[in-house]
Amino acid sequence: MNRSELVAALADRAEVTRKDADAVLAALAETVGDVVAKGDEKVTIPGFLAFERTHRAARTARNPSTGEPIEVPAGFGVKVTAGSRLKEAAKGK
Repeated sequence: MNRSELVAALADRAEVTRKDADAVLAALAETVGDVVAKGDEKVTIPGFLAFERTHRAARTARNPSTGEPIEVPAGFGVKVTAGSRLKEAAKGK
C-alpha cells in the first residue's frame, strides 16, 4: 500500500475528505519526526507502534568490494517496535 492508497483508506474509514486525511497523516509524520529528533522521549501509539531514537556506537566495518576496514562514526538511529494489536494482526488473528 502506497501513500495515496493509505490516504484513501483513511478517508473512507474516518468519513473525511482525502485532503483532510492526507493533512492528518502528514502532521503525524512530522510530529513523530520532531519528537524522535529531540531524542528525549518515545512516541507510543498503544497497541500499534512505538518510535524511539537510539544511539549507535562507533565501529569498524569492512568495505564489501575491497575488504578494507572503514571507521563508521557514532550516530543515531530509530527503533520502531510493533504493539500487541499489530502483532496479532500479523498472525492473522
